[in-house]
Amino acid sequence: MKVPWKTAWIIGASSGIGRQLSIDLSNAGVQVAVSARSHSKLLELRKKSKLLIPFQVDISDCDAMSDINNKIEMKLGVVDLVVVCAAVWHPMSAKDFDILKAKQSFEINVGGVYNVLGSVLPQFIERGKGHIAVVASVAGYRGLPNASVYGSTKAALINLAESLYPDLARYGVKLSIVNFGFVDTRMTKGNDFPMPFIMKPEKASERIISGLRKSKFEIAFPWRFVLFLKLARILPYPMYFWFVDNFIIRKLKK
Repeated sequence: MKVPWKTAWIIGASSGIGRQLSIDLSNAGVQVAVSARSHSKLLELRKKSKLLIPFQVDISDCDAMSDINNKIEMKLGVVDLVVVCAAVWHPMSAKDFDILKAKQSFEINVGGVYNVLGSVLPQFIERGKGHIAVVASVAGYRGLPNASVYGSTKAALINLAESLYPDLARYGVKLSIVNFGFVDTRMTKGNDFPMPFIMKPEKASERIISGLRKSKFEIAFPWRFVLFLKLARILPYPMYFWFVDNFIIRKLKK
């Protein structure tokens, strides 16, 4: 697989999509800085390729992210591609709403992305090139049961990307938002409900890299799930809530 990047930085690389993306990019000859909170998992990942270089960091720590960004550029040179995969998933309904988990979700899923952008945007804009990809979710398209917190964090990222895209394009900086459905990872293992069109991390990584190579703004899959939820976005509220109550919530209760 031929790719246009020499050096990439994957944040949230210790498991799931981030891990698979790191491996696939290194297999394509890309030098990949891999970041996560877990030092042991990063060392384990490093065994997959000499092109995987670990940098332990907590994405919710603004100062630490800026410091790591500088260290990566000093050690590996100019970074062509940054992919933000780090996220937490806390299923949550109104009855079991947990304010601490909600705050943690926003600190990592949204605040973490701000920390990354604050670190890399000045360099990318000054150079007039670079590609940033933010992993969101189809859960950000519209409010879904048990996703009151997770979905709202992803909706925030979609809005953020839509706002930044035209501005960054003026400076020659590419921006992509990645919205996918269910992927078979550690994050989804605990789900006790049907997950339609679930796919393996290898296939998801393939779709993401293909979309990034084409410089697509939105990389969304699987297409049937995406189409269904995008159509749901245009439904009037009474119709949408009726559908959710009769076809989603009742199925979850079975």
